[in-house]
Order: sequence, then structure tokens, then C-alpha cells
Amino acid sequence: MAESPAVAGDQPGPLEPRCRPTVEPVLFLGTAALSLQAPLCTQYLWDRLGAELGYNGTSHGSGSPGGCGGNGSGDPLQQEVETLVSHWNLYLNLAGFFVGLFSVTLFGPWSDSVGRRPVLILPAVGMALQAGIYLLVMYLRLHVGYFLLGRILCGLLGDYNLILAGCFAYVADISDRRSRTFRVAILEACLGLAGMLASIGGGQWRKAQGYIDPFWLVFAVSLATALYVAFCLPESVKEKKPAPLLTLRHYISIYRLYTQPGHQKARQKLALYSLAFFLLVAIHFGARDIYVLYELSSPLCWASDLIGYGSAAMYMAYLSSLAGLRALQLCLADTWVAELGLLSNVVGLVVISLAATTPLMFTGYGLLFLSMAATPVIRSKLSKLVDETEQGALFASVACVEGLCSLVATGVFNSLYPASLHFMKGFPFLFGAIVLLIPAALIGWVEIWDSTPEYAHFPETPAHVQEG
Repeated sequence: MAESPAVAGDQPGPLEPRCRPTVEPVLFLGTAALSLQAPLCTQYLWDRLGAELGYNGTSHGSGSPGGCGGNGSGDPLQQEVETLVSHWNLYLNLAGFFVGLFSVTLFGPWSDSVGRRPVLILPAVGMALQAGIYLLVMYLRLHVGYFLLGRILCGLLGDYNLILAGCFAYVADISDRRSRTFRVAILEACLGLAGMLASIGGGQWRKAQGYIDPFWLVFAVSLATALYVAFCLPESVKEKKPAPLLTLRHYISIYRLYTQPGHQKARQKLALYSLAFFLLVAIHFGARDIYVLYELSSPLCWASDLIGYGSAAMYMAYLSSLAGLRALQLCLADTWVAELGLLSNVVGLVVISLAATTPLMFTGYGLLFLSMAATPVIRSKLSKLVDETEQGALFASVACVEGLCSLVATGVFNSLYPASLHFMKGFPFLFGAIVLLIPAALIGWVEIWDSTPEYAHFPETPAHVQEG
């Protein structure tokens, strides 16, 4: 593993002309499908499991369409529904993770040889299959356990994490080192824009027509993603070559990123940035998993339209973070932009943890305006630490980290949330804010460590090219 030379890395890729189709629509469509599906799935589980337990909110005097008992958070039946939904979210995430862990690490390094397009088509097809199975469950009133079958099939084809890995590797292929952070931030902004539109539309659509029609859109968008890649997206890998898929060599290539002899400083930075990325994304995933539950139940008692607006406000942070990153790059190094993003995240989560009213909840969302600035910085720094022929393996490992984030976050937050209902409902958000202090310390330490040789050893050592 070696950091790509500056000269080679600064050459524009074959797809640089702006008139050529590129990968942003793939991530936009895939994220739209996921963002439309995830909150609707949680609300469907809430209504379905609540009905099976004889709880629908209105029977307890609330009248809230979202289901919110008149006895507030002390209602034992409401707490039972919250706990059941939280646990089913855990089961679904576990199913997707354990299967996706092996498929992403297989397909990601494979794409370094055969190209990015195959590994972008497969997960889109998997998401369409998952949406189709969810529709069958809703049409036929099958047991919600069949949702697990959809998650497993989607995981076998790489799941959404493989779309992320393929898209970020694609951008690394076609961008130079100087512009890479901003190109990655544009991809992150696509996440936010797609999530925001899907959240607003999904909440209103669910309120007007129920669950089935929005899930048909999820199915159609997933298929559209696969068709766009198959017929419109140019290949970004310059020298494709045939390579076997079912081989341990792909897993070994990811292992070697962190263990290859030589370049010790680059390996250490790779490990530290990966740890910071893990903690940051785990908090993002964990908080996102319980936002809907937090808003559905008392004291907020939001209906589906407000839940949609809340999700849109959360996703707006991707767009505001892109604008903030671009502006702050004019006067600050990327590292310190990431630190400001982490500060925004901490403050927003603290306010949300105390939110008992709708205005305060939206204030918390507003304070998250720069919260997504840290992740593109870390992705870009990771990408610059490996060779251009290892981008697929790198982003496959990052996708595995994200899958592990989802597993850990879902396990921790979906277990912590019901356990903390009796003493502080917003405690999981406060917990997340405290954990985010760790990646802030790691990123700052790496930056200080990186800059030390320029001053401490300048008189004693000859000039040389600094790593990173």
C-alpha cells in the first residue's frame, strides 16, 4: 500500500468532461429509495404490531394518527409497542449486516479489476427485490418476519452499502487529489437532497394513501437505478481485466491495506481515520434509527407529515454541510472543517436529547447544519492514503466499517432507547454527543502529528516529501 504520487493523482480521469454522465444520479436514486423505505417500514411496524397488541393510540385518548397514548410515556402498552418496533429494527439490521459484510468485501475489490458498473447494478436489483417482498407482506398481511427475507436477499447482492462503496470509488477514479474532498462532499450532498425529498414526499404520501403506493415507488426507483448504470453510466476503471469473483484474494487485498509492510505512518493514519469514521457514522446511524420512534411517541406525538418534515430537516444538513465545507475550505484546512462539523453534531444532539416540544426538536435539527462536513473529509483523506488501483478495496473496507456501524449502532441505540425510557427518553442522543468527542480528538491528533516534522525536525533532516 502506498500513497499515490501527486503527479499521477492530479491527472484528470477519462470522465472529467462535465457533459458525460457520472455517478451522482446513482447515489441520488439509491438514497431516495432507501430514505423513502426506512421511515415507512418503522411506521408500518408501529401500526401493525400496535394493532396486534390492541394499541392504536386513539383508543387511549390521544387522537394522534401516529399513535400516541394519552398517558404519555408512562403508558405501559405504548412502551411495549416501542420496544417491539425497536427490536424488529435490530433484527432487520442484523440480517442485512451479516450477509452484506461478506458480499461487499467480495464485490468491492473485484470492481478494481472488472470495473465499477457491475457492483452498482447488483445492489440496485437487490433493493428492488427487497421492496417487492415488503409489498407482498403488506398485500397479503404476512408475518412481519418475512421482512427478514427481503433484507437477506438485498444483503446477498451488496445492499445499499455496496452502492456507497461503488459510488465513492468511482469518484476517486475520476477526480484529482486537490478536488477530491469537494467531489466526495457533492456525493454526500446527493445523500441529503435525495433523503430530504423522499422524506417530505413519503410522509405526505403515507398520510394520504397508506404504505403500499410509496413502496411501489421504492421498487420503481431501485429498478431505475439499475437501468441507469447499465445503459448510461460510463466505466471509470481505465484498465479493466477479467478476474474471478469467488476467491479469497479479494478479502486478502482488504486485509493488506492495513498490514502491508512499509509505509507505517500511512497505515497508522489509515487505522486512526477508520476508527474516527466508525464512531462518527455509528452515531449518525444510531440516532437516525430512533428519530422516528422518538417523534412518534409522547411528548412529541408527531404524525407522518411532521415525521417527514423532521427527516427532511435532518437531511438538509447534507446540503448545508456542502455549502459550509466549500466556504470554510477558503480559510481552513480540511481537518479543522471536520472539527467544526463534529462540534455542530455534538450541540445538535444535546438539544435533541432535551426536546419535549416541536420547536425545540426542529431547533436541534437546525443546529446540525454542519454535522455532515466531517465524513467527506475523512473519506477523502482515506482515499489519498492508498494507490489508485486499491480504491475499490478501500471503499469496500469503508463499506464494511459502515455495515459494522449499522450493526453496533442499531444494537446499542435500539437497546439503549427502551432501557432509558424510564429516566431520560433522550439519553441515547446525549450518549451519542459524548462519544463524538473521541473522533474529534483523533482527527485533531493526526493533524498535529502530521504537522510536527515540518517544525521539529527541519534543521536536522534533509528535505523530503511528507506523507499525506
